[in-house]
Amino acid sequence: MIRYHCNRFMKIAIAFLRLVRWPNLVFIAVTQLLFYYCIVVPVFAEKSVVPDLGTTHLALLIIASVCIAAAGYIINDYFDLNIDRVNKPNRIVIEKLIKRRWAIVWHLLLSLIGVVISFYVSISLGDMICFLGFSNLACVIALWVYSTTYKRKLLIGNVLISVLTAWTVLILYFAQWQHFDAGDKIIREYVQHYELALTKLFKLTILYSGFAFIISLVREVIKDLEDMDGDMKYGCKTMPIVWGIPVTKVFAGVWAVVLIAVLAIVQFYVMQFGWWGSVAYCFILIIAPLVWIVYKLYHAQNVSDYHRLSTAVKVVMFTGILSMLFFRIYQ
Repeated sequence: MIRYHCNRFMKIAIAFLRLVRWPNLVFIAVTQLLFYYCIVVPVFAEKSVVPDLGTTHLALLIIASVCIAAAGYIINDYFDLNIDRVNKPNRIVIEKLIKRRWAIVWHLLLSLIGVVISFYVSISLGDMICFLGFSNLACVIALWVYSTTYKRKLLIGNVLISVLTAWTVLILYFAQWQHFDAGDKIIREYVQHYELALTKLFKLTILYSGFAFIISLVREVIKDLEDMDGDMKYGCKTMPIVWGIPVTKVFAGVWAVVLIAVLAIVQFYVMQFGWWGSVAYCFILIIAPLVWIVYKLYHAQNVSDYHRLSTAVKVVMFTGILSMLFFRIYQ
């Protein structure tokens, strides 16, 4: 009997980890850790100031981000159950292993934990308007609306998910905002240095959040191509259904080319600093795979082709995030 219950518990635990897409949650945590320790900390240290967001608050924000993302995956699968029966019949968790009512309970619990932690961090950082808290609350609402409505609409769902992906980086920038109310000379000089650090951090934040937005948009469109059969059966108005497959390929390909061009320009700028390892890494492990993805997208014909491309884009997302390590190496 004990062995039976242990096996059942392990089976449900594994199913739950599949439901919340645990590799994606690890990816979110790694992204925020790397951005903080490889970019935020060195940028502020260069100006001899201390970032407002400390290790404890960083850990709490990461937990909040992971909880909110996990809740989003749960509610997405909850409302996508019928579509998934067509597109991914072997990967269904809800109803097969976890009951629908428990899925809703876990969604609400994880969302609540994420939002409460976000408000706590906001207040602890002296943010009286609780910008971080209300922003993450907006993320929870956006994920619910996406799952119930926008995912089935033309383009708006793709853009929304891309914005939320970029937010995992942006939130760490906004967490650095400080309000100084002292007026002596030493404090004024410190504030000036802090503002200079924020200015440089803003540029790097735009670079990585922009990368996250564009590559996420490309992947979301490719996933629409992959899930076209189930989406069409249940009346979704995604891009390949409304505009057709050729136009959808062009849309994704153009954004991928834009990303390739921007990354290439950035590398030519980086060359003047002698960051040759970073340049080689970007061309070999980010730009070259993106060129391959564009080529393969043009020739893709079936679900397995689009699935491979979606996986390839995710790998490029990972190599792109890992490039943050070079800022730590060269700073």
